[in-house]
Amino acid sequence: MDLSRRDAELTELMDDPDCDPVALERTYARFALVNRVVAGWRGVYRSRIRPLLSASRETSLADLGSGGGDVPLALARWARRDGLRLRVVGLDPDPRAAAFTRSLPADPDVEFLRASSADLVADGRRFDLVTSNHVLHHLDEAAIDGLLADSAALAPRAIHSDIARGRFAYAAYGPLSRLVADGSFVHVDGLRSIRRSWTPVELALRVPAGWRVEGAVPFRVLVVRDPAARGAVR
Repeated sequence: MDLSRRDAELTELMDDPDCDPVALERTYARFALVNRVVAGWRGVYRSRIRPLLSASRETSLADLGSGGGDVPLALARWARRDGLRLRVVGLDPDPRAAAFTRSLPADPDVEFLRASSADLVADGRRFDLVTSNHVLHHLDEAAIDGLLADSAALAPRAIHSDIARGRFAYAAYGPLSRLVADGSFVHVDGLRSIRRSWTPVELALRVPAGWRVEGAVPFRVLVVRDPAARGAVR
């Protein structure tokens, strides 16, 4: 498998509007397990989000492209356990994702919306922090520019987390994903996601001033904005 270049023409099965709805629902349901293993949000919460939170003042967070909703729910749950006030809005323009999150048990600190980041900007919404998980690899260069611009309009801080394309990520994900992939798109789409994903260097070469790009474990790339950032770190 040649991973030296991003395969931007490859399409994930779940992005097909006519894909098997049962397999799609199983995929959304298994994101919680997959993300727990590969996405590293527990560490991101501890090191980057928890220090921003308060027990007395509510912090607002918008999670863009929230998919199956597991990341917004996890962030809210961790904050509650720490006695901190966090209000999370998870948004996704895909009606299938919106339908799935509506079926989940309600969380008092999480709201799910069928909306895009541009919709929230147009509505004049503001948050303390913007996040996303596994969104960047779905986007072309123009769409990434739009997402980063929307993020900057919505909040002073942002953390966009995604897979970093590489041989080891591809080799490790393949056999592990088969353990939980039955009847879903988890295996095929995960491998396609890696082939579509960006490397830290590729992203660092194109992010605007005020953003920085960092590698993270395991096989991750973070695109970060905060008031102290001074452009891309390569």
